[in-house]
Amino acid sequence: MCDTCGGHGHGHSHGHEHADARTMKLAVTGKGGVGKTTITALLAKSLSATGRKVIAIDADPNANLLSCLGYRDAKTVRPLVELNDLIEERTGVAPGTIGGMFKLNPRVDDIPDKYAVNIHDLKVLVAGGVKHGGAGCYCAENAFVRALVTHLLLDPDTALILDMEAGIEHLSRGTVEAVDHLLIVVEPSRQSVDTAFRIRDLAEDLGLHHLSVIGNKARTDADRTFLLEALTGIPIVGFLPYNERLREAELAGKPPFGASKSVDDLVAKIVRAVERTTHSHSHDHSHPHSHSHQH
Repeated sequence: MCDTCGGHGHGHSHGHEHADARTMKLAVTGKGGVGKTTITALLAKSLSATGRKVIAIDADPNANLLSCLGYRDAKTVRPLVELNDLIEERTGVAPGTIGGMFKLNPRVDDIPDKYAVNIHDLKVLVAGGVKHGGAGCYCAENAFVRALVTHLLLDPDTALILDMEAGIEHLSRGTVEAVDHLLIVVEPSRQSVDTAFRIRDLAEDLGLHHLSVIGNKARTDADRTFLLEALTGIPIVGFLPYNERLREAELAGKPPFGASKSVDDLVAKIVRAVERTTHSHSHDHSHPHSHSHQH
């Protein structure tokens, strides 16, 4: 069922117009429960439908991108941050070790082929979240996952989509320039909007200025108006209305793409809009401070 929605034929040539758009690097974030992972799945499939090789990283421990994609054995896939032997082998330090000298640039280039789940023409890596506090030190795990994210951000042959927690902690000042666009998923609620502004501030502190909002689950004109007025200062790249067919697909254990042609078309339109902004920004990469802080 899922391959039928890949027919955005005109998108194929569009993806080849310029290299930076072909290898799009997107990060998706937002408050829990706003539909972020569903939108990540839709965006990943839409990118893949334009002929790109796409890797999706699930870096939110509270989300389950594989489950959202209809992968039956999602619960059996252990996040990379929990693979202690692998992390020790690559970083030189056993996870939880306090004060150990670990490699900041562990080898990660073979990780996608060895550990990704291949589903619906996508490669999906379950990274897990950035670990904090508690009894041990998580430096080795976090260094490993961050090195993997950095490697894929800089890979010229791969389109990357990163499903992140609202804290955007997988990004650092050093890697953020490689992110073409940060998409913040927002639903019509004050909490969701507050989170969007907090993420915007965190992103701009890191030097990431190419960001916009996807308004999700809008049921009425009043919902759309609320988001348009509440999000003054953050561009909105598109709206996805609440769609019962997506909910039915989720309940049936099926992926969200192919469930509604209108949704697939809207997502393809969002991808093209992000491509355009990416291309217009591509000349600014050598001038990371050329964007004024307009709020």
